[in-house]
Amino acid sequence: MAIIINLDSILTAQNLKGKELAEAIGITEANLSILRSGKAKAVRFSTLNAICKTLKCQPGDILKYTVD
Repeated sequence: MAIIINLDSILTAQNLKGKELAEAIGITEANLSILRSGKAKAVRFSTLNAICKTLKCQPGDILKYTVD
């Protein structure tokens, strides 16, 4: 897929664990893991909004599009 998820690098830079982010945004660790691995088929805007609000970042910091 041409969409790259940069969530792990943002979590590392902010010294946060996935479990902490999942709790803060109100999703399960399993669902966050699916998103982090790039296996998610969709992301709700409400989830993306919560991630950006919690991590104080922009959607473009998390999601990148690359041409295959």
